[in-house]
Amino acid sequence: LTDLPGELLELILCCDVLGAADIGRVSCTCRRLREACQPRGKGCEILMVLFLCALWFRWPSLLKYYSHTDGVSWLEEYKARHNAGLEAQRIVASFSKRFFSEHVPCDGFSDIETLGCPSHFFEDELMCILNMEGRKGLTWKYYAKKILYFLRQQNILKNLKEYLQRPTERQSFLEGAVLIDQYCNPLSDICLKSVQAQVDDITDKVRKVLRTKNPRHPSLASKAGEVCVPEVELQRQVLDAMNCVLYEQLKYKGNELDYYNSLNSYIHQVLIRRTGIPISLSVLYLTIARQLGVKLEPVNFPSHFLLRWCQGKEGSTDIFDYTYIDAFGKGKQLTVKECEYLIGHHVTEEFYGVVTSKEVLQRMVGNLLNLGKRESTDQSYQLLRDSLDLYLAMYPDNVQHLMLQARLYFHLGIWPEKVLDILQHIQALDPSQHGAVGYLVQHTLEHIERRKEEVGPEVKHRSDEKHKEVCFSIGLIMKHKRYGYNCVIYGWDPACMMGHEWIRNMNVHSLPHGPHQPFYNVLVEDGSCRYAAQENLEYNSEPREIPHPDIGRYFSEFTGIHYLANTELEIRYPEDLELTRATVQKIYSSGKE
Repeated sequence: LTDLPGELLELILCCDVLGAADIGRVSCTCRRLREACQPRGKGCEILMVLFLCALWFRWPSLLKYYSHTDGVSWLEEYKARHNAGLEAQRIVASFSKRFFSEHVPCDGFSDIETLGCPSHFFEDELMCILNMEGRKGLTWKYYAKKILYFLRQQNILKNLKEYLQRPTERQSFLEGAVLIDQYCNPLSDICLKSVQAQVDDITDKVRKVLRTKNPRHPSLASKAGEVCVPEVELQRQVLDAMNCVLYEQLKYKGNELDYYNSLNSYIHQVLIRRTGIPISLSVLYLTIARQLGVKLEPVNFPSHFLLRWCQGKEGSTDIFDYTYIDAFGKGKQLTVKECEYLIGHHVTEEFYGVVTSKEVLQRMVGNLLNLGKRESTDQSYQLLRDSLDLYLAMYPDNVQHLMLQARLYFHLGIWPEKVLDILQHIQALDPSQHGAVGYLVQHTLEHIERRKEEVGPEVKHRSDEKHKEVCFSIGLIMKHKRYGYNCVIYGWDPACMMGHEWIRNMNVHSLPHGPHQPFYNVLVEDGSCRYAAQENLEYNSEPREIPHPDIGRYFSEFTGIHYLANTELEIRYPEDLELTRATVQKIYSSGKE
């Protein structure tokens, strides 16, 4: 090839049967061929198209990042994406070894924050890992999800802080709701553009209804956001058309049956499920009304968020100059007295006043905080952690919520260094908290010292005499005899290792073998982790995947009958894999137990 004339060599390299990988291999051969493969000269357009096609074919999700393709070096883009993929794979592979025995610490993502590659390329590779087909790569998927969660939340938090710094008139209520939604659901495909498009679609439906009632209505002649409807009667026509579309045609309604479901607070879920709570439905209602020229205002009414509609002079401070709208109650228009009937008691005039977008977000996040405290199955308290992050992003010096965050991390046994930072900040803000701060500081320092003393993982060999009574092994799908739940074993002890208080509370002594029998750590299908006695477990006659969020922390693959321990778990139970395979062969080979 090197003896060929340059034009002929270029013609060969631009042949459509060669792919990007072929060109890459040729370019690695020698300097002459490397220079020939550079997209310069007469054939540069063809080579550029080659790498453009290779980029789209291999990573089609990247298309959204390119609005203008002029001047883009597709070879450089391809190389950058390829290198970002290698870097992402290296980091994901390292996480299991580094963080198997603990939650990823607050400084565990430090090497990700200083990436030498474009972040969207890195995220794209993480998404590729998460979308791998089949039941393999569970550990990679587990840590890729954690890293992606962190990266996206950091970016959303940055956008939220920028949003809060804008002048009030530039703070869209819908955008604020989307930011909260994105932060609590960072792995979902939620964007303001998509949500706004769905709201615009509803607005267009309202215009159609409005056109049948009043073809000359001013809301029909102008684009969204440019119209202002001054007359009360014309505004009433808009609100009537909105109620017709939202509540009669589209069947939106307040979710009275499942009021405390967190999905009611997420604006993209409100649009999908067509139900929500007063504040989320009010944000949607207010946004549509303003796009049609009716200026509704948010009212932070106790127990039930409302909107107000001015019937008198604009900007009036008289609460009786307003009609109050209940978006949760199908757009019902209320008087002051009816608002009090709604919640069952009298309130002072201050609660009828308009609130800012920041105060609306504060109430939305406050709702999520309360839901996070109520959750019982999520042992990671993810919703509570996320809502605390959001609240403290808006009010970083709120001592009450800082203390709650410190106590939460302390309770979960994670991020002790961050706990100390939070406690130091609390002490500086409010010295009267020294008692609670001192207690947490002392126990957090003890936790850090215990962690330093850890010499390595405990290895449990089945050949040890003390383990001879252990019947089940890591990775087996089991069923609880008493409670009927399905689970998978990820650890075991030759006898109950819990304290006396736990043994007493769980009534372990009532079991025939009491605490003096093997106990198993199991991941349960409802998302919980439990510690079950051997006599309460039995082989599952119909083994199936266990949908637990931590499954990838311990297992690398689901075979269809049992789980395969990942490298770190296998180190701790080196003889279990062979026993699991033998057990599975014995129990399930005939299709019977």
